[in-house]
Amino acid sequence: MKSSDLQAKSPEELTETLHELRKEQFNLRMGQGSGQQVKPHLFKIVRRNIARVKTVLSSK
Repeated sequence: MKSSDLQAKSPEELTETLHELRKEQFNLRMGQGSGQQVKPHLFKIVRRNIARVKTVLSSK
């Protein structure tokens, strides 16, 4: 997810994207807690994408 792609979205779309990323983060944590094989690098990617969305959303 690129910052330039996020700049083109409306605040409503950014809020929806943030909600989807939070769901994905929750599912990763639940998968890890239940003993499933979760790729550790996905946590970092999702966390950074959430930060990107929040930054763009606060600037609008």
